[in-house]
Amino acid sequence: MKPTVTVLTVVLTIAVVAAAVVMIKKSDEKESPYRLHPDDASVVATGSKLYEMHCASCHGANLQGQSEWRTRGPDDLLPAPPHDASGHTWHHDDKTLFQITKLGVAKVIGDSTYKSAMPIYADTLSDQQIIAVLSWIKAQWPPEVRKNNDLVNTDQK
Repeated sequence: MKPTVTVLTVVLTIAVVAAAVVMIKKSDEKESPYRLHPDDASVVATGSKLYEMHCASCHGANLQGQSEWRTRGPDDLLPAPPHDASGHTWHHDDKTLFQITKLGVAKVIGDSTYKSAMPIYADTLSDQQIIAVLSWIKAQWPPEVRKNNDLVNTDQK
């Protein structure tokens, strides 16, 4: 009888541990509503179309941005930065990128006087559409850049 109790205890322990792992994983997903999905073909395809409609005119069809994007123009606005590997987009975590897109730079940095040509998309794109656009952008980055961005996201947890 004793070996049966031991086997049952081991089986129950494994089941409890497995259930805990699943719950932790689901909990992480719930805590990360801003998580990008660059490996989800459907999300990336949607993001590609939305990027073309809402972003490419400034940031470029190939994510190249506008020239001299670090220098304010005569209108005191910065040109659109590149979103490819040469830019700084990948230096930001998913949540920050989402908030900048949805709420605007001024709101995110807490400076209402900050001037930006970047539209605020809160009333234009849904949260899922913003995630799709950002996922498409991330999907275009080389593997090493994506890996570095993943590290930035890990640091934000």
